[in-house]
Amino acid sequence: MTSPDPQSLPFPSSPVAPEMMDGSRTIRFRCRPGIACWNACCSNIDISLTPVDILRLKHRLDLSSTEFLDRYTVPYELEKDGLAGVKLRPVDGGTACRFMTAAGCSVYEDRPTACRYYPVALLSMRHQDEYTDREAYALVKEPHCLGHDEPRSLTIDEYRAEQGVAEYDELGRGWRQLVLKKKSSGPTVGKPSKRSLQLFFMACYDVDRFRQFVASDGFSALFDLPDEELHETLLDDTKLRQFGFRFLRQVLFGEATIPLRADAAQARAQRAHEKAARLEREAAERAARDDGMYDEN
Repeated sequence: MTSPDPQSLPFPSSPVAPEMMDGSRTIRFRCRPGIACWNACCSNIDISLTPVDILRLKHRLDLSSTEFLDRYTVPYELEKDGLAGVKLRPVDGGTACRFMTAAGCSVYEDRPTACRYYPVALLSMRHQDEYTDREAYALVKEPHCLGHDEPRSLTIDEYRAEQGVAEYDELGRGWRQLVLKKKSSGPTVGKPSKRSLQLFFMACYDVDRFRQFVASDGFSALFDLPDEELHETLLDDTKLRQFGFRFLRQVLFGEATIPLRADAAQARAQRAHEKAARLEREAAERAARDDGMYDEN
């Protein structure tokens, strides 16, 4: 396969082998207790979390998503002045993972997607004229990691099955497509409003706060969602998260898959008309002032 632009790789500052691979590529790797580099990768972390990771970890720790985000994560920019991502917060005053123990990962069964994939990196790409993302892989080779010297070979697909990432990838696909579509659309969709960015963060990462939002009277007054579908969605975190991706496609890109109530749609159209008229009037007034023909007094 062709080599990507280094700036397009998921970890531009880390040693990702600049060759895209498919799932049939054979790699040599094994991480095991007793290897000399045991816990080295967990001692200096830079782990981005997916919405699926947050669901798994907040249930594991018996916390609400709001509490988990506050205690265990820090936000960062997925793109400048745009969508936000979430990273795992290291130990206070250090760089090590909070879940690292001498015996290994204390949340191993629910470890983040990035940890499951290591040393493989998932590359999701979407061209501007495509509706779905493409998946390819790259290999991460860091000097401290001795797993690449272990006498075990397997394909990337076999490694992914072993690490249980297929379910994570499928459940996180909606989120990846949102991010990719926003990046590939660029200025054609305009700069998201502050409210849109807040909704993105809530719907993707703070599922419990998003549940309150969807259950609110204001949401029901605007969106015409069948009662049974609404009830089932509110009871299941995974269904609610998938609904959140659907909601964001409507908010960010105008993909109207959640019907508006007739009166709400009419009121929204009226507000849009009034806003357009106001902007047009203000533009005319500015032009008049610039021409010296408008006296504010």
